[in-house]
Amino acid sequence: MSMTYEKLDGNMAEITITVPAEEFKKACIQVYEKSKHKFQFDGFRKGKVPMAFIEKTYGPAVFYEDAANDLINKTYFEEIKDSDLDIVSNPDISVSQIEKGKDFIYKAKVATKPPVELGDLSAIEIEKIDATVTDEDVENEIQRKLKENSTKNEVTDRPAKDGDETMINFEGFVDDVAFEGGKGENYPLVLGSGSFIPGFEDQIVGHSIGESFDVNVTFPGEYQAEDLAGKDAVFKVDLLGIKETVLPELDDEYVSDTTDFETVDEFKADIRKTLEERKAESAKHQKEEKAIEKLVELSKMELPEPMIAYQQEKMIDNFGQQLMYQGMNLEQYLNMTGQTRDDMRDQVRPEAEKQIKKSLVVETVAEAQGFEVTDEDKEAEIEKLAKQYQMEVEKIKEIMGDEQLDALASDIKMQKAVEYIASQAKEV
Repeated sequence: MSMTYEKLDGNMAEITITVPAEEFKKACIQVYEKSKHKFQFDGFRKGKVPMAFIEKTYGPAVFYEDAANDLINKTYFEEIKDSDLDIVSNPDISVSQIEKGKDFIYKAKVATKPPVELGDLSAIEIEKIDATVTDEDVENEIQRKLKENSTKNEVTDRPAKDGDETMINFEGFVDDVAFEGGKGENYPLVLGSGSFIPGFEDQIVGHSIGESFDVNVTFPGEYQAEDLAGKDAVFKVDLLGIKETVLPELDDEYVSDTTDFETVDEFKADIRKTLEERKAESAKHQKEEKAIEKLVELSKMELPEPMIAYQQEKMIDNFGQQLMYQGMNLEQYLNMTGQTRDDMRDQVRPEAEKQIKKSLVVETVAEAQGFEVTDEDKEAEIEKLAKQYQMEVEKIKEIMGDEQLDALASDIKMQKAVEYIASQAKEV
């Protein structure tokens, strides 16, 4: 087995892998053994037709395609793993030689990691990020926590108002014709939640239980159902019920009963502290993101097209994985939204390029600064993981294999570079 490569323009390379004739012959025999039961000829029992007879009947290439695929899958990653090529795309495979009694030769065109002409880190300027926690922030968080322990009471003595949870029947019409998906019965709708078409919820405000009325709306121009986009519609609505949210009274008794604190003042102080920590962490991440984005603007790099395509596919596949957790697959989503995979590629391309460029500048900074990852760094990160997953540190270590530990070290190194880039940024 041997591998050679030639570097091409545009951060591309062409790899040539040669598999000895004897290995190719063995691969053909293995394909024959796996598929011989499919061949039937008079005079032979099923699965007993000799390989030579099959080749004579169908030609010597009858087993070539499967043998070639098996060899490529077996040899490609094995051959490139020790090369000095930093490959950043899937290979575009082409067969150069495939013939009985001769070496099997194939080529793989790949994208390689492009060099980065790093911008001046001292020129990074970003807008100052405000991490101040206001009294309003504290009050909003208190209200959110009170809502967690709120009750809902039936309302019969007043019209619906913003914030109420209503129960409605509705049916939508465009040009006096009911449209698909525009009907609902016993539907719970919180007024002011923005769940429905703009203007729909506002027109329920002021109506009382038992009333039937029309709600007039216009579908947004970018509405997902193209046949409804931009069109005027009338919804026939029946208001069946109204519930209001009743918050508990915030006093020392409530605090001592529902929290680890005894007084309202202690409760508020803890909320402020938590919000300050949360905002400080958020500000740190925002500063890092903005600093990296600015460094990308100041840097130069040429992205090979297959590298972008590889990132696009990763993003689409990741989105497909997320859909599976919601009980839907990518094909169903595409059918429902009237899109194709090519449409999705176009949509994610700007973000794919952005992610690649950010990753490249961070890697370049890490290499330029020579950041090292110590055992203490790894231990600290493993302790974080153990706390996050509520597991013992030793159990985390048992679960993590060599590849995961290498990935962990790489992540730590990249985070050091991210923090370094942010430390160089001037906030203006």
